[in-house]
Amino acid sequence: MADAVFLINTDFELYRTLIYNESGIHFTPTNRSILESRLKERLRDKDSDVHAYYNLISRDKEELKSFLDSITTNLTRFFRNQAHFDAMEKFVVPELMKIKKPTGNTTIKIWSAGCSTGEEPYTIAMLMSEILSAPWRFEIVASDISLKCLMSAKEGFYQDSRIAGIPSNYLNKYFDRVTGGYKVKSTLMSKIRFDYHNLKNDSGLRNLDIVFCRNVIIYFDEAAQTDVMKRFWESMTAKSFLFIGHSESLFGMDTKFEFVKTPWATFYKKEI
Repeated sequence: MADAVFLINTDFELYRTLIYNESGIHFTPTNRSILESRLKERLRDKDSDVHAYYNLISRDKEELKSFLDSITTNLTRFFRNQAHFDAMEKFVVPELMKIKKPTGNTTIKIWSAGCSTGEEPYTIAMLMSEILSAPWRFEIVASDISLKCLMSAKEGFYQDSRIAGIPSNYLNKYFDRVTGGYKVKSTLMSKIRFDYHNLKNDSGLRNLDIVFCRNVIIYFDEAAQTDVMKRFWESMTAKSFLFIGHSESLFGMDTKFEFVKTPWATFYKKEI
């Protein structure tokens, strides 16, 4: 059964269509082997075959979540693409403070979409804690389609091998040394709300000042990417900023976001 997995073309089409419809993740013949490999693991765990498992995930939403969890790639690290955080500190946050100060709104709202195991939102929280002082404050929502990753992120424990990139002063200030690694201090954890979210759907979030969605839309086709960008646009304030992965681009996409180039990094802005 599970040990003899090999998707014939019709089965591959069934699975990739279901995956696309439920998540926006786009499997092509080029990355078919990734799908087959992850599926093989699920079939072994469930002692099932290709057709029975397809029927299961078609009717069982919890198993579908577990399956989508298994096929996502969760590569991340602290301060990944440092240039983005330099741009946040030196350009984006000062701009937002100038925009928001006259209104009396001193809260900067941030969404880390596709947060994986938490390194990105914790990095953002450390940076914001360093550059903001009273009366300024920040709120972070961090979401992912992987429940397993979210559980790890909420725990806030990172082995020694995974804290590379964190400046020593940040490590001492925001982490406790524990057996086998480091644990995020509760004061920093309290700044972040972790939540399950499928980017195929509206998050319900509104009035966001900064959105991070890095190295996520690369797995979507153009139609799904456009839909995601429209939902981001709707969730953001009239003057706000969007960071995507360095290998991703909105060029040629039907979107209202404007390209921004700074001495530190490039990103996008919403301005209406």
